[in-house]
Amino acid sequence: MAEHSFPWLKAYADGVDAEITQDMRPLHAFFEQACTEYNERPCLDFLDRKYSYNDIADLVGRAAKGFQLLGVRRGVKVGLCLPNCPYYVICYYAILTVGGTVVNYNPLYVRKELEFQVEDSQTEIMVTLDLQQLYPKVNELIDTTPLKKVIVCSMSDILTPMKSVLFSVFKRSEISPFEKDLQHITFDDLIKNDGQPDPVSVDAKKDAAVIQYTGGTTGVPKGAVLSHANLVANLKQVRAWFPDVHKGHERILCVLPFFHVFAMTVELNLGLMSGMELIMVPRFELNSVLKLIDEKRPTLFPAVPTIYTAIANHNDIDDYDLTSIRFCISGGAALPLETRKKFERLTGCALVEGYGLSESSPVATCNPIGGLSKEGSIGVPLPSTEIIIRNMEPPYDPIPRGETGEICIKGPQVMTGYYHRPNATKETFHGDELRTGDVGYMDEDGYIFLIDRAKDLIICSGYNVFPRTIEEAIYQHPAVAEVTVIGIDDEYRGQAPKAFVRLKENQHISEDDLKAFLRDYLSPIERPRHIEFRDELPKTMIGKLSKKELVAEERAKK
Repeated sequence: MAEHSFPWLKAYADGVDAEITQDMRPLHAFFEQACTEYNERPCLDFLDRKYSYNDIADLVGRAAKGFQLLGVRRGVKVGLCLPNCPYYVICYYAILTVGGTVVNYNPLYVRKELEFQVEDSQTEIMVTLDLQQLYPKVNELIDTTPLKKVIVCSMSDILTPMKSVLFSVFKRSEISPFEKDLQHITFDDLIKNDGQPDPVSVDAKKDAAVIQYTGGTTGVPKGAVLSHANLVANLKQVRAWFPDVHKGHERILCVLPFFHVFAMTVELNLGLMSGMELIMVPRFELNSVLKLIDEKRPTLFPAVPTIYTAIANHNDIDDYDLTSIRFCISGGAALPLETRKKFERLTGCALVEGYGLSESSPVATCNPIGGLSKEGSIGVPLPSTEIIIRNMEPPYDPIPRGETGEICIKGPQVMTGYYHRPNATKETFHGDELRTGDVGYMDEDGYIFLIDRAKDLIICSGYNVFPRTIEEAIYQHPAVAEVTVIGIDDEYRGQAPKAFVRLKENQHISEDDLKAFLRDYLSPIERPRHIEFRDELPKTMIGKLSKKELVAEERAKK
């Protein structure tokens, strides 16, 4: 790559190369290498129960042999319907070891959502916990879908002895009973073997490691097929971005769920490749996480903006020592500048904003660690990645820097396509470039600025109005904690912006006051017609503000 063609290279931190070395080993080979290199070092910490790299290597080997005996081979789809816990880590690498494909499932999905994904992906085996929240809805899918078997994992078996006893006594009602048979197999039975699976040859470029479903906000969810080569490339790209991370000496706080592609790459794969100790959190609860940081001293903390905002605005934040945190990467949504500055003051860490999507494994751009983080920018392309801004209209030609168009991604982390959806795959690519559907521009230094999702665009009196622009303006008011903006039907303008706002604790402001405040920040066409204050705003499982529920509410009012 030449700097005159790729100006972003000048922004790279010392020690970050323009290109990564392509590696055609399968993803699980990096896990095996880490287990050899870090053997007795701590690998997982789950609610105070600790596992070394040797412990996890042994369990992965046994689970891999167990899956092989159940018929898992190249191309067989195995679902993981689990929160962050040791079973996820073990089964993830075990499935890959025997050539299977992991299909990630959100444990909070209702039965209908699970059923669609099982049908669409042809998932044959599902791994889940013996909890009332999970097992019954998974079990209902046997025989009515392609699902043939369920691996049932015991929650009490992964707790410390004391917590296991307390869970069995006080949480007995949360445990789901089931009967073992040919279709219902316990994790203990899965790993009752010599731990020596038959070797399997995996084609890193062609074989699917993971099928990662998109959110479905623009229609039916689609399964992005991520090959071993895709995931290895993104793993190496992200690792290269953090040259000062000390392999074998870091602890990473895993609050984001592994079933989400951002966490899968930046927490799970990056953490284990680098010999980190993974401090796993099954569910985000603010006070518990702050206590965990204070006591367990993690050094890396990937998260989404809402989590950093919640911490930065905590009333008793001075009671907790957050200074062990050295590096943070924010993804999933726009990171408010106020949040970044406040969080960095509290911790002394570098908090950088990145960008990507399921189809790019996911990370495509990031602000440089220790370098210039431009306000409002999602950073510069990662090594071996090119960002092209194209015209939104045919023939979709590249446009000059500074002009707004569709963000396209070219790089080894870009998916092979959507599972069994050739037409959707064709529509999503421009040659070998991934069309993101996101609107933005690149400045003269190669920094990317995301304006908004094309699907979130509000057409107001024929003008394009971007919700993110309105959200950033509302965030300027000191009383505002969170905001999300959607378009609603408007008889006069076609569509009009509506803002949903959560105020900070003990703050009060009227709709008229906030509208008056926005006159200095937004044009008349951009100003929200309605502002609704709420105690809570809907969020996704990873804590990202979600517009989908609000759009559905507004439609139901018609």
